[in-house]
Amino acid sequence: MKIPLAIAFAALVAATATVAHEDHGKPRFGGVVADAGHYQAELVARSDTLTIHVTEHGTPLSTAAGSARLTLLAGGKKTEVALAPAGNNRFEAKGTFDLKGAKVVAALNIPGKPPKTLRFALDDTPAQR
Repeated sequence: MKIPLAIAFAALVAATATVAHEDHGKPRFGGVVADAGHYQAELVARSDTLTIHVTEHGTPLSTAAGSARLTLLAGGKKTEVALAPAGNNRFEAKGTFDLKGAKVVAALNIPGKPPKTLRFALDDTPAQR
C-alpha cells in the first residue's frame, strides 16, 4: 500500500509544479517578459510610462528600497532612464519615451538579492505605444 501512495504523491507534486510553471514566460500585464536566473520581469512600455513588474519563481518580489535603470536603444539613440519603486513588486518611470523597435537593457537591484540584468526587445504592440 505504501508504494502506490508514494506514486500518487509524486504524481500530485509533479502536477502542481507543472501548473505553477504553466504561466512562466507569459506576460500578465500586457508587456514583454525576460528571465535572469530565478527572476522574471515584465516590462510594460508606453510612450509616457515604463513599468517593470518583478517576480521570483512566480511570486511577487518586493522592490521597496531597490533601484532599476533602463537603457533604451531606439532610432540610433541611447537613453538612460532611472525607475523608482512603485508598489509591491514594481519599478516605474514617467516621461516621454521613443519605443518603436527599441532594445532595452534593465539593471535591477533588489535588497538581499544579487543584481540582475535583463534584455527586452520591443515591437509596436498596443501596450507599447
